Amino acid sequence: MKSVTTSRFWFLTLAILIAAISRVFPHIPNFTPIAAMALFGGAHFKDKSSAFIVPLLSMFISDCLIQLITGTGFHDTIIVVYTCIALITCIGMYIKKVSVQAVLIASLASSLLFFIITNFAVWVVWGSQQGIAGLVTTYTMGIPFFGATLAGDLFYNGILFGSFYLAQKRIPALINS
Repeated sequence: MKSVTTSRFWFLTLAILIAAISRVFPHIPNFTPIAAMALFGGAHFKDKSSAFIVPLLSMFISDCLIQLITGTGFHDTIIVVYTCIALITCIGMYIKKVSVQAVLIASLASSLLFFIITNFAVWVVWGSQQGIAGLVTTYTMGIPFFGATLAGDLFYNGILFGSFYLAQKRIPALINS
């Protein structure tokens, strides 16, 4: 039983870490695996602390790499982004039976949550002195990025959940017992 748990843990961890590292490579703005890593971890890790720690640590590692490469890995709203990762992990934990429909619904909910919370944080940091008009402007300016966020979440959820499904078919030790 220990090797089954260990194999599953390392497969999930490696999948999330690879997804996180993909953020280092050039990509469409906001087309990233951030929410997918959290949703996937929340849905599949048996140990709930791992469900939070692995995506957050993977995100931190990729942020460090991005900081080293571009100088933009850490920013004024990073704590809010990490908070969103934890909240999206909770959404993943509510997926009792992984299915295409459940992942699609959770992915949409995750994208909306991330959009609403992070844009509010941007307004608090940079636009709150403009009042409600600044808040409306912040959300309006964020709309074009929401499409890429949703597309990225759907794409990476397809990759993560799909590859794990296929791996479970080939490696029975990965099946959740």
